[in-house]
Amino acid sequence: MKKLQKGDHIRVLSPSASIAHLGGFEANISAKERLEKLEFKVSFSSHYFENDLFESASIASRVEDLHEAFLDDSVDAILATIGGFNSNELLPYLDYDLIAAHPKIICGYSDSTAFLNAIYSKTGIKTYMGPSYSSFKMIEGQEYQTRMWLQALSQTSYELVPSEQWSSDAWFLPDEPRHFFPTKWKVYAHGKASGTIIGGNLSTFSLLRGTPYAPQPDKYILFLESAEGYPPEIIARELAAILQAYPRPEAVLFGRFPKECEMTPEIFNYVMAKHPILKTIPVMYDLDFAHTQPLFTITIGAKATVDTKAKSIVIDEKIN
Repeated sequence: MKKLQKGDHIRVLSPSASIAHLGGFEANISAKERLEKLEFKVSFSSHYFENDLFESASIASRVEDLHEAFLDDSVDAILATIGGFNSNELLPYLDYDLIAAHPKIICGYSDSTAFLNAIYSKTGIKTYMGPSYSSFKMIEGQEYQTRMWLQALSQTSYELVPSEQWSSDAWFLPDEPRHFFPTKWKVYAHGKASGTIIGGNLSTFSLLRGTPYAPQPDKYILFLESAEGYPPEIIARELAAILQAYPRPEAVLFGRFPKECEMTPEIFNYVMAKHPILKTIPVMYDLDFAHTQPLFTITIGAKATVDTKAKSIVIDEKIN
């Protein structure tokens, strides 16, 4: 699969929530301008402005937009507008043979977990969990976020490093006050491990359990995170379900929980202690992953090598 280069054409589409969910096209125009300043061409899908009762588009429209983007030889990369709640609706209707025949970069986060893991599972094509289109209108923290996005999409081997500071404020409201704190990646259980990256948003990844779209690599590392609005007892329930579906991870790496989750260190340790395996494998948490800002980008389906003593995470796309 071709890696991203300056001058490449990025197609923006909405597999989940529409641009209307974020205030409309003009409210997000700065994201387009930032991508163009990075020397990318930006276009939008045929049904980009469709908006229904759930601030999304019909299944047929979203599937058509994805197929059209993969079939268009001028498109080098596909970028989701934002997450949402319903991209798993698309999975039975996607033409995975078509996608496999026209492999290209596809990136998103949050609800994008569903189709990113499904495409990897059904085709073997590696996908990217990182900023969405609308993420590029964020101002503070954008240098780190963009740098980590570019390294993942343009290199076949790269290392994840912590941001300098993080925020759990509404990134999609750039005029609102922001509060930043020093970043510190933390370790629950030490060790070294390697495995294939799968996972993403806890609740969305849980939707794949028992379906043909759940990836099943032999050795896997789970990257997991939760969105705003999910309290610790729901996070604990979803984690238990994932560890039942994926009972032998080589390591588990947790993204930083948004402030709305009210996940304290005491509660986190309590939840971790429910699962004996998490004391026997490398477990890191408070990583720059998903619903706090800024966020790094990872490659679903690539090999990750973790060393908790060094707090090192190296990703190699050349090795499955």
